[in-house]
Amino acid sequence: MDSKLKLLVLDHQSHSDERHDHPEGLFVARGEINLVVDGTAIAIKKGGMFVVPAGALHSVESESSGTVVIFD
Repeated sequence: MDSKLKLLVLDHQSHSDERHDHPEGLFVARGEINLVVDGTAIAIKKGGMFVVPAGALHSVESESSGTVVIFD
């Protein structure tokens, strides 16, 4: 499996639902995001990290503002 790094910059924007067959790591480098994983809301502030389990439905709510590094 090839690993990829992505940079997501949010300015009070949402990111629609998605689901992957592999885990996805999120590191908040700036700001704060409101992540929803399988219906549960999780606030992640600057310096925080979260790993979305494989197969979990996840999205970012619209009031999120920050920079997120995604380990895919």
